[in-house]
Amino acid sequence: MAIAFISEWDNGDRWRREIERHIGPSDWRNWPDLGKLEDIDVALAWAPPVGLLATLPNLKMIVSLGMGVDHLLKDTALPAHVPVTRIHDPQLIDQMVEYALLASLRVLRLSDDYDALQRQAQWQRLQLREARDCRVGVMGLGAIGREVAKAHLAQGFTVRGWARRAHKIDGVECFDGNGGLAPFLAETDILICLLPLTPETRGIIHARTLALLPKGAHVVNIARGGHVLDADLLGALDNGHLSGATLDVFNAEPLPAEHPFWRHPKIRITPHIAGQTNARTASPGVAENISRLRAGQPLYNLIERAVGY
Repeated sequence: MAIAFISEWDNGDRWRREIERHIGPSDWRNWPDLGKLEDIDVALAWAPPVGLLATLPNLKMIVSLGMGVDHLLKDTALPAHVPVTRIHDPQLIDQMVEYALLASLRVLRLSDDYDALQRQAQWQRLQLREARDCRVGVMGLGAIGREVAKAHLAQGFTVRGWARRAHKIDGVECFDGNGGLAPFLAETDILICLLPLTPETRGIIHARTLALLPKGAHVVNIARGGHVLDADLLGALDNGHLSGATLDVFNAEPLPAEHPFWRHPKIRITPHIAGQTNARTASPGVAENISRLRAGQPLYNLIERAVGY
């Protein structure tokens, strides 16, 4: 039984050290040097080459090296009989919370306006509003979205949430389904997207949904670039309906140098760093699932392929 590590974006040797802290020495294979494919029963993967996982005849578990799994499910050859699990990384969740809260606080404290005044050497005090008068709307109320909502509540913001399914969070007005989207957006000043990327949520931030936001709203996307129609977002910024956008994820990554997002005065860009998987903090859960798999026990953090997360 062997473990395959398949990722261009992370260090397989670091993951091996952390996993082996919990399960002891293992037969570990770093892609592309996978050796005999029939030996591999576990694959830890991030954006593997299309069709690669289907070539592992004795594969018993696929582990997404992130909390999202769209990078795996887009592979139409993904073995249907093999369970897919995702990591649960407390540090990654904390990072996402920090990023979202920083974006909201920048909006609340008019940081972009003060940056512009500084460039003009203008000493001017702007009228601030209280956090409770700033309505934050969190799209996606899974493990990350719930913590983002709670952190904003603790900071004094008025918080609302929307998801495909019904949720309950103390202190948060929650909406769900197609019928709940319009009333959710209508009273959201800062929209934070944390949805999983599925066929139902792809392109959900488009001209019509943006028009439902109050004038002057700010959009924060730290989920997946595929949630946003780029041209529609640019249109809402250029016509003055939106005051700004904070974007960490994009339809094309790396974001091409010629993309208009780079030079837009109302857009703040970071290179998909809102949350980065940490092998040390994510490895205990992965190791537990490997042990459970080999002991014939039920797995944790299984995804539902039918819903895409």
